[in-house]
Amino acid sequence: PDATNQWLVDHDLAPADTGMQEMCAAQLRSLREQIRALLASRVAALPALPAALAAINDALTRVPTAALLHWDEKNGPYRAAPHPTTQIVDHALATLAADAADLLTGPDAERLTACGSTPCNRYLLRAGRRHWCSTRCGDRARAARAYARRTQPDTD
Repeated sequence: PDATNQWLVDHDLAPADTGMQEMCAAQLRSLREQIRALLASRVAALPALPAALAAINDALTRVPTAALLHWDEKNGPYRAAPHPTTQIVDHALATLAADAADLLTGPDAERLTACGSTPCNRYLLRAGRRHWCSTRCGDRARAARAYARRTQPDTD
């Protein structure tokens, strides 16, 4: 939860004092995995998993545009927004889902590719000859190739 809270703060999706709970962090991790599944489907030109589409659409519709109507047995109807932390998490989920949907349906979707460094599971927008999501992944891939060349037995 602390790392999730810091990530949300770093990306302007939550105030610093949000105090994420494990349940909230689990929701965000689950959405991340569903987004990865959609990106993988797009890159491989395969049909999207229905569960991944459902997760994105659920996140997109989580944020109410107005305070919801509730009913209290004692006092009757009233309107209220969800719990502040839930509201922040729902907003973050909806924002991330909208960004993923925009990427998958936008003009850059054709440039989407998987990072070429194993075991990295990230995606990037191809630009020129770029194959890796970061310098670190590129260095890892180049080091692995160099090691493979050094350790191959000579065939002479």
